[in-house]
Amino acid sequence: MKISLKAVAIAAAALMALAGCSSNNGNATNPTTTPGGTTGAPAAPLNITLLPKNLGNPYFDTSNTGAQKAGTEIGATINYTGPSDATADSQVSYINTATQQKASAIVISSNDQTAVCDALNDAMTAGVKVVTFDSDAPTCRNLFINQATAEGIAQVLVDMAADQSGDSGQIAILSATANATNQNAWIDQMKTILAASHPNIQLVDVVYGNDDDQTSFDKTAALIQKYPDLKVIVAPTTVGIAAAARYVSTSDVKGKVLVTGLGTPNDMRAYVKDGTTKEFALWNPSDLGYLAIYAAQALVDGTITGAKGDTFTAGTLGTFTVGDDATVLLGDPYKFNASNIDQFNF
Repeated sequence: MKISLKAVAIAAAALMALAGCSSNNGNATNPTTTPGGTTGAPAAPLNITLLPKNLGNPYFDTSNTGAQKAGTEIGATINYTGPSDATADSQVSYINTATQQKASAIVISSNDQTAVCDALNDAMTAGVKVVTFDSDAPTCRNLFINQATAEGIAQVLVDMAADQSGDSGQIAILSATANATNQNAWIDQMKTILAASHPNIQLVDVVYGNDDDQTSFDKTAALIQKYPDLKVIVAPTTVGIAAAARYVSTSDVKGKVLVTGLGTPNDMRAYVKDGTTKEFALWNPSDLGYLAIYAAQALVDGTITGAKGDTFTAGTLGTFTVGDDATVLLGDPYKFNASNIDQFNF
């Protein structure tokens, strides 16, 4: 997989953005048609609330960059807002505010698939389209933009842990929050893959840094103290991997304990170059935010409903098809290491 945006004709993106243009091919909704089906003045510009797990998180800041780019292309206002902490119910008030303000859509990375559902269901009842991205709330949204399959992410994480541990010995996982839908799915898959294919690797612990830098830093220190034979820390969270690498890079276990997981090149570049991290993986979070906004537009204008087989065009990323469980897949994870990390800037 190439991590950069896939090239498509600029005309396709421009066509999606034109407010007064109609389509004669039956695959697009005429923007001058109102939700009730009558023809009249062009619809009001889209107003989309982009709700990350928490603000101040480089991963979601990068997602917002892509979202804002998509918003500019389609003429939508993207309101990037959210809590400072990634607790289970911290997003509820922001969902309620977006509903009260009659947002066209809410695009959310859910901190907890249960805690947000009452508010998201109220939003959908009020006519707000709900798109989850990065972390799903499967029973209370119209569409999920999945960065990669749980199986694919777990396989990459296990492969890197196996490579960096010599396929034996102790590893530990430093995750985000205990209720994070995406991390929990990846960890469950990792356990299955380890049991089936890597009998000499022992997963000794799973700890949670709550997507907070200092908490993740402290949890790393505690893991190393508790498990003196630890070989690899796997952090499937961009905040966690950077905090763990920062601790290990200045500790006595540098070179003995390796850090891997999911991170951004800009956060991890120094740690790859100093040997703290041999390799890590991710997708392009800017692409993820970009795709989520185009998906929200397609739901709002009626191009798609979320049914399996629905297709829509996402600007320069090209055409996507809705799969099972109203899910759209961005692509496969990409591995970053010393040979390629300087090619990327996000």
